[in-house]
Amino acid sequence: MKYQRPKGTADILPEEAVAWSYIEDIAKKTFAKYRFEEIRTPMFENFEVFSRSAGDTSDIVTKEMYDFEDKGGRHITLRPEGTAGVVRAFVENKLYGPEQIKPVKLYYMGPMFRYERPQSGRLREFHQIGVEAFGSESPNLDVEVIAMGMHLLNRLGIKHLKLVINTLGDQETRSAYRKALIDYLEPHFEELSEDSKERLHRNPLRVLDSKDKNDQKLVADAPSILDYLTPESKTHFETVKTLLSDLDVHYEVDASMVRGLDYYNHTIFEIMANDKSLGEGDVTVCAGGRYNGLVEELGGPQTPGIGFGLGVERLLLLMQAQKVALPVQNALDVYVVGIGDQTKAETLKLVETVRQAGFSADQDYLNRKPKAQFKTANRLNAKIVITIGNDELEKQVVNLKVMATGEEQQVKLEDVYQNFPALFGEFLKR
Repeated sequence: MKYQRPKGTADILPEEAVAWSYIEDIAKKTFAKYRFEEIRTPMFENFEVFSRSAGDTSDIVTKEMYDFEDKGGRHITLRPEGTAGVVRAFVENKLYGPEQIKPVKLYYMGPMFRYERPQSGRLREFHQIGVEAFGSESPNLDVEVIAMGMHLLNRLGIKHLKLVINTLGDQETRSAYRKALIDYLEPHFEELSEDSKERLHRNPLRVLDSKDKNDQKLVADAPSILDYLTPESKTHFETVKTLLSDLDVHYEVDASMVRGLDYYNHTIFEIMANDKSLGEGDVTVCAGGRYNGLVEELGGPQTPGIGFGLGVERLLLLMQAQKVALPVQNALDVYVVGIGDQTKAETLKLVETVRQAGFSADQDYLNRKPKAQFKTANRLNAKIVITIGNDELEKQVVNLKVMATGEEQQVKLEDVYQNFPALFGEFLKR
């Protein structure tokens, strides 16, 4: 039997993992500047965590979730996105308590799961980096989260970015707009796709998000939510726009954007890139928005929140397409060549000495001849090669070669063991 990875998953090989680690490291450093702290939640949750938060009319709940009954009869779901699990943890662990400094700022990284047709940058097991901030309704926080997303993508070297924003308003706004949208779409009911027919009276805003070409034509002239904003919602959105301009963050307003999850209200946004590697036209790289009712929906007190998420696989495709330079990680500082069986113990001691001194080191484990060992040292781009044979062992010395300059010298074993950082540390840190 030939064993293969499940459809829609990928093996992240060592040379690829370098790029993953780099992205995660840049993300952590960026989030730290904004005082966000890491949270780690389970990869599976009770089904209701997502059905209540994402909405029972969303594609995620109706079509894409990996859900099953476990051996205890519990309805379990592999997490399809990060926000709901973080909100559940926020509520369950009472991070809303009076001792917590508000807003509570959190970030997460990890795998998510959605059953959909695998395609480039969109797998069934995919990885997401996201942030959530709880406890403030201020539009300043909206803008900080958006600016942080832009800052992260800029630090990663992404070009041709476009920020698109919209508002879904407050509950009063949504109620008035919901009625207007139903009134507009009902005369076209028979022309709608089956999914949109089902959603029309349950959540008509989801019709605006339909991928069906005919649905998109029908909603092209639909009423705009911007015409139904309450004074408070309008003020919030106008403040967001003003603050973005104050930060010199260019944006576009798209009144038809609703996002794919039911929990959003007020500010929503997508950061897009135009690159053929991700398909034709603008493709969303990072997206999010405000969700002032979600904490309450999952059993907590009324607590406003806002966040975003980005897919790592899609981000990597974009970085590769734009030829973003990645740093070389796990570079080899020292390779020790041992010649003769009697040097095996000393070779191991040398390698461990270099490692304990804070540098990377490697040696031959296949009993290869000196020529093959030197060839390996070259292939690994070792900065220094230390050679010890039976004669050197008897004299208690080693031969040391700086590969960049070709400089060679003989060094006492005692000096290597006691003073290696002092002798060669500065060179290796360059």
